[in-house]
Amino acid sequence: MNIAISPTVLDFFKRLEKNNNRDWFNDHKKEFKSIESDIKKVYNTLFELLKTHDDVDGVKLFRIYRDVRFSKNKLPYKTHFGGAFHRAKPKLRGGYYLHIQPNDQSFIAAGFWEPNKDDLFRIRKEFEMDDSEMRDILNNQALKTIWGDIKGDEVKTAPKGFSKDHEAIDLIKKKQYIFTKPFNDKEVLEPDFINTVNEAFKAIRPYFNYMSDVLTTDLNGVSTI
Repeated sequence: MNIAISPTVLDFFKRLEKNNNRDWFNDHKKEFKSIESDIKKVYNTLFELLKTHDDVDGVKLFRIYRDVRFSKNKLPYKTHFGGAFHRAKPKLRGGYYLHIQPNDQSFIAAGFWEPNKDDLFRIRKEFEMDDSEMRDILNNQALKTIWGDIKGDEVKTAPKGFSKDHEAIDLIKKKQYIFTKPFNDKEVLEPDFINTVNEAFKAIRPYFNYMSDVLTTDLNGVSTI
């Protein structure tokens, strides 16, 4: 299943970066709507590919309008497309993300961006008890070749109730558990880009399977759903 991203997508955002104001955007809104319609087909194609190997329950393409109410950056428009794909809860956890932005700023991501308080505590307790299975997943060469190392914001030393000297503190102190993979503009415009993204998302499944198991059981391995 092939559907390519048009160079006009990146070109539009390059021009928007230089003209990020309502007058310019309104003058080019018809052009944007045409590009947006095409890009929706790209995200929907990826959604259909994901459904062949995972249970995803929807795709959300984020709006171009920025929420500037609480931001120092008052530019009204985003200069990228972003879309998220959520795995079907409550049995499955985690999500996928595709970000399209010119000047080699595109990337994909997978994992847990903002786990709620209970989920974060459960993940940390799992690592406190036994981090061996997670280490095996993180050190898997196939996953590592595509995604590299796990990333995410961290607390400075240790979360409350956890020892800063624990052998798994590098995992315990994280507040996010995500993987990212960058793409340059040339790669984004390749005819098989969406298939490349889908294959990368396939490779993250061992991690998602493990985290879903953790987040749907208690520390004794008893199901919570």
